[in-house]
Amino acid sequence: MAAATLPSAQEWRSIGPEPQQQLALAPCAATPPNRARSATKMLPRFDPGVMETYLDDMREMKIRVHELFRQHPDLLPNVEEGLSKEEHRSLVRRSLKVILQAGYSPLDLLARDPRKYFYLGECLSMVDLSLMVKSGVQYSLWGGSVLNLGSEAHRRRYFDDIAQFRLPGCFAMTELKHGSNVAALQTEAVLDTLTDEWVVHTPDEGAIKWWIGNAAEDGRAATVFARLKVPDPNGGPKLVDHGVHAFVVPLRDESGNTLPGVEIRDCGYKVGLNGIDNGAIRFTHVRVPRINLLDRFASVDKSGRYSSPLTSQARRFAATLGELTGGRVGLTGGSVGVLKGAVTIAVRYAALRQQFGPPDSPEVAVLDYQSTQLRLMPLVATAYALHFAKGLLIEKYVDMKRTREPKLVEEVHALSAGLKAYTTSYTQAALSTCREACGGHGYAAVNRLGALRSDHDIFQTFEGDNTVLLQQVSAMLLKEYRQQFSGAPLTATYHYLRASLLGALPNNPLVTHDTEPRHLRDPAFLSKALEYRTARMLFTLSLRLRKHGPRLGAFHAWNKCLNHVLDLANSYVESVVYKTFLRAVAGCVDPECRRSLKAMSDLFALRLIEGDMMFRNDEYIAPAKSKAISRLVVQLCSELRGVALNLVDAFAIPDHILRAPIGLGGNGGVGGPQPDAYREYLVAAGFDV
Repeated sequence: MAAATLPSAQEWRSIGPEPQQQLALAPCAATPPNRARSATKMLPRFDPGVMETYLDDMREMKIRVHELFRQHPDLLPNVEEGLSKEEHRSLVRRSLKVILQAGYSPLDLLARDPRKYFYLGECLSMVDLSLMVKSGVQYSLWGGSVLNLGSEAHRRRYFDDIAQFRLPGCFAMTELKHGSNVAALQTEAVLDTLTDEWVVHTPDEGAIKWWIGNAAEDGRAATVFARLKVPDPNGGPKLVDHGVHAFVVPLRDESGNTLPGVEIRDCGYKVGLNGIDNGAIRFTHVRVPRINLLDRFASVDKSGRYSSPLTSQARRFAATLGELTGGRVGLTGGSVGVLKGAVTIAVRYAALRQQFGPPDSPEVAVLDYQSTQLRLMPLVATAYALHFAKGLLIEKYVDMKRTREPKLVEEVHALSAGLKAYTTSYTQAALSTCREACGGHGYAAVNRLGALRSDHDIFQTFEGDNTVLLQQVSAMLLKEYRQQFSGAPLTATYHYLRASLLGALPNNPLVTHDTEPRHLRDPAFLSKALEYRTARMLFTLSLRLRKHGPRLGAFHAWNKCLNHVLDLANSYVESVVYKTFLRAVAGCVDPECRRSLKAMSDLFALRLIEGDMMFRNDEYIAPAKSKAISRLVVQLCSELRGVALNLVDAFAIPDHILRAPIGLGGNGGVGGPQPDAYREYLVAAGFDV
């Protein structure tokens, strides 16, 4: 898989100030300037508006979308009101219709301009995650499956009704007993050649479709994944099973009544996302026309003859799932949006909140404590890193849809799997960190961190369980590795990898022991360190699998090495994210914004190296150098504290969308925590102030 390339030496020479130069520090917004230490009297040295412009070339769309909810504040869910699932579902339904009435057609964007489609999803993430997911179910999953798996006839028949929400639909893949293992789904679609119909049937309780979004209330049709079975062309008594395919199956009539043979139950309250009407569906010999097979990759004629341009069931299955990567891309963007919102709340509150201080002196801001800086500044840096990585993923996805180039399809599949898994896991952990960093007030429902944590939790599971997705990444890395060394003896493989590893680590004790900040912040050192880690993991995993395979078999050998498999995938993703961050740093023309971006990219990489024992166990980094890295991490967090408010202000989340009293920014969400944030909090609690 191709990874992001590094900036050239010429690009790095253009970055400007030397990396060891400190960023300007700013006094806490809650600390009067005459009380601030002399080292913190300088104002932040970059304009958040300039940084926002660099981050976001579609911000006008975000402004317009968020303005819709300023005009319709009744559509913004109030977590303190304790909405029932029915009330929340109604709210989400109305919100989606307002978006459509405002001229936004998500399905049109998905088909014609995917960048804007994914951007719209990220804009909605801090409005209401249930709304974002509802839109994703209707357009990316239901609509996207029809567009990507069906024919032009299917597109003509369904596109307009799906686009305008006249035909709410579902993506019926998961079953009670099977989720990640899609190839083992049990629902059947058997061709009746006498009536030219598919008979869709749930053979047992384990095959009931489960957790199906839009099913409990709204869905009138579904893309149902079922085993395609046809009569034996040789006249045998048994049906021929061609594996899992997708079929359009009507569920309800226009009055909302379920159709004959369709039984739907509500999955009930969930930990979060209760604005989504998840349901369970049982089919009892439901008949649909033969043309309801979404037949881009396979077709069946009236006689039951099966044909496909792809020669194997495995290739057809891979092609079908490969067309569904857009859902993972969308979840990655939405998760990044949540991460931005969470760190905005936490950083603003930590800059406002004052606790303790030197004797006979004013209390200091919580954000001035080293422990808080070490908690929050890496989160801010990673939010920026994942923002740029998400942009790379979307760019490659768009190119893939345009070119259909097989190698790019494979790369996007792996990158979307890895980034979705890494981003959603990171964001979920960050939500807990932000909640804890905000102390008791972070536990208040009105400040949203708890609700965001509950709603976002499932992002780690749907559209592919994160553990399964990471295994797919490592499997593809191993596939490329084996193809490169196909037929080569083990010694040749070892010598090649050894040379590669030595390239990442020059056999020079001066480098191993170099503790100078200039070296530790050198992108060449940081990139090579992360590359070394991934290369070494890939090599050692391959050796372990080769060792255990003959004795245990492939499945048990893989399971025995599973932690190693997951570590390899995360290592690869982190290397790609860092290289993408470097290109973003080099591409920023504003020198002050570029300095902050460079500091965050350094912090992102150094934190990874600091936390991985492998570098010390391999003697890649000497003990003194390891300690120097830890000191530098502390220093970078301190430097970034001075521009922390500007960094989160650059995300430009307006107050009426953020809706967390302790994290409001004033002036619509710009300019750090507003002085009367406590007043807003008191008002939210019901006090007259």
